[in-house]
Amino acid sequence: MRWDELPGSDNVEDRRGEDGGSRGFGLPIGGGGLGIGTIVVLGLIGWALGIDPRVLIGGAEVYQHATHPPHSPYRGPSQRGTPNDRTGQFVAKVLGSTEVVWRDIFAKDDREYRPPKLVMFSGATRSACGYAQAAMGPFYCPNDQKVYLDTSFFRDLQHRFHGCDNNKACEFAEAYVIAHEVGHHVQNLLGILPKVQQRQHSLGGVESNRLQVRVELQADCFAGVWAHHAQDRYQLLEPGDVEEALKTAAAIGDDRLQMQGRGYVVPDAFTHGSSQQRVHWLSAGLKSGSVDSCNTFASAAL
Repeated sequence: MRWDELPGSDNVEDRRGEDGGSRGFGLPIGGGGLGIGTIVVLGLIGWALGIDPRVLIGGAEVYQHATHPPHSPYRGPSQRGTPNDRTGQFVAKVLGSTEVVWRDIFAKDDREYRPPKLVMFSGATRSACGYAQAAMGPFYCPNDQKVYLDTSFFRDLQHRFHGCDNNKACEFAEAYVIAHEVGHHVQNLLGILPKVQQRQHSLGGVESNRLQVRVELQADCFAGVWAHHAQDRYQLLEPGDVEEALKTAAAIGDDRLQMQGRGYVVPDAFTHGSSQQRVHWLSAGLKSGSVDSCNTFASAAL
């Protein structure tokens, strides 16, 4: 992936190396969907305690969509602007390119795109959606309109989830992960997330999860839309990049993660979609570059 020429973003908060202040926090859940690691962790807890993992995952889903934030946001010091290290610069440039792409897309409909902040942290930190920790994976919090990213997840993509083959090949896959979380911010600005969360309050666990899957798959599609326009503008893709991103999408499908975590698949507990679904919707956005192609809520392809 050729990212050196991408525009940088100043909307980065670098909290790496700071005390996350873990005391007094409850279940680590993010506002844009259960983190990838959380699904595995809940499955293992259920297995160890003899509790149906669907109960734990369903309860977590209900908890994460509470109307009021359960914890106060982080108010400690942080470095703002583009970090100096290579990982920080990469994150800032990917975020910067999403700002340009989505600003242009929104402008076509006479809308204003207000970019999210991206918080880089190590181990744990606070968010307006609760306690954030590395095991959750990246997530978007609509309460403070911030993306939270422990960049150790990039190593997990390669070594734990086997979503890409080497550091260079992983770069576009990592960019896809960031663009997916920004996709949740786009959903929030378009009013999609508030409507979904309101609807989920009246649904049972299984139906709520199914609706959450559509949210996550649309974010995958929006990530593809970003990549389509970023390629047109910046020519960032190199041979094999798309294949690696699709490999990552497959690696973090709910069915594959559940097999890794508990040895069997429970479709009713899906919150992000199967490997096949994630690949399908990322591909749809990549090919079309159109937001209209990402209506997962009207699609029968699930």
